[in-house]
Amino acid sequence: MFKSWYNNKERSEFMKVLVIIICKIIRFFGKLMKRGSSLPGYIAIKLDKNILSKMDLPENIIMVTGSNGKTTTTEMIASSLKMNGYTVGTNEEGSNQIAGVATMIINNSNIFGKCKKDALVIESDERYAKDTCKYIHPKYFVVTNLYRDQMTRNAHPESVYEAVKDAVHDDMHLILNSDDPLSSMLGYNRDNVTYVGIEENQFSTKENNSAYNDGVYCPVCKGKMKYEYYHFSHIGKYECTKCEFKRANPLYKVTDVNLSGGYIKINGSSTLRMHMKGYYNAYNLLYAFTVLSLMGIEEEKIVKALDDYTIQNDRVQEFNLNKAKAILLTSKHENSINYNQNIDYVIRENKEFTICFILDAISRKYFTTDTSWLWDIDFEKLDNPLVKKIVLAGKYSPDLAIRFNYTNIDKDKIVKTSDLDEMMKILNKEENDVYVLTCFADRMKFIERARK
Repeated sequence: MFKSWYNNKERSEFMKVLVIIICKIIRFFGKLMKRGSSLPGYIAIKLDKNILSKMDLPENIIMVTGSNGKTTTTEMIASSLKMNGYTVGTNEEGSNQIAGVATMIINNSNIFGKCKKDALVIESDERYAKDTCKYIHPKYFVVTNLYRDQMTRNAHPESVYEAVKDAVHDDMHLILNSDDPLSSMLGYNRDNVTYVGIEENQFSTKENNSAYNDGVYCPVCKGKMKYEYYHFSHIGKYECTKCEFKRANPLYKVTDVNLSGGYIKINGSSTLRMHMKGYYNAYNLLYAFTVLSLMGIEEEKIVKALDDYTIQNDRVQEFNLNKAKAILLTSKHENSINYNQNIDYVIRENKEFTICFILDAISRKYFTTDTSWLWDIDFEKLDNPLVKKIVLAGKYSPDLAIRFNYTNIDKDKIVKTSDLDEMMKILNKEENDVYVLTCFADRMKFIERARK
């Protein structure tokens, strides 16, 4: 019996080594051909579905998921750990489902499955975090938020909540946004949770000024919610009128927000520079600061590392047009919060501008022609004297135009074209700064034309 067990164990170890070697070879040739990073992990899992549970991983594993902010937050944490002497493995190429995670881990391990890094920082798709967490339990699990996002695959935020809930295990330390009723519910009546949030400030409002309000009903009992204040949409300080569910008191909190100056303060003491002047970046900084602090890094070292961080994901880029500067702000289609935050950012720059929305494709991965999400975007905020022209471009510009017909914006300011070359001719005549808001599927269509 012992000999049989030994042989089985030996065979299992041999298969693990073989799968790792195959994965590394495929990854090597994939890099040469500049192909994606999911295939090696996909094949590794096909060969051995339990390969991730057989890897010898470091104690410090951080996973970040959520509707918005996970890429930037992951980058901030990984970059700051490196600046503080950690060796770090992270799926920086954005392959955030289990196959991409498997590729990253195997690529950062030797052929015997021993990870060569001090820490792993994993960005995970919110719907598929449960797949990775069957085999890997991160020490720190950050859930940034759960918003309306990509109706094609997410349907409703509560369905995404159920998927994320299945990823949570008792041995994980959760880091949750106390200002978001839905994602904060993951910590309801649970220990081993650290809440973060933004305190009331000059940008908070007493009323919800967004196109929709997903905070009307309590996610626990469906009773009516009341708010003391809002930051944006349904994010703020809330309390259920029927049950005991309410905003948890955050341990780490932004106590001062200065968007014009480009900085925030955490817990009244740590001042952090904002790389983008928007609420979303304040939250990203807060999540990263919290993880680094819980890992025992000194406050001064955290501040220096986050201040020295530079955005790596190219979501914000500048281009020179004939007469003006263009700033590309990459947003997620089917994600109104992302668009709203970028619109707020542009307006808060407090100078005259032209804004262009490109909607030529809706998704890179899914066939869809649904544009109902446009009605969740606060385009009404562009009824502002700073806005000199609004350019609606791409195949779905008629859908954008219909949405703008329901605002009070001066129709003489709005130009519509389905031809992207014609769009560039219009933008090249502008003398004000031009902000271009579009998605990952369409941004290269602008970049290629802007570089000509």
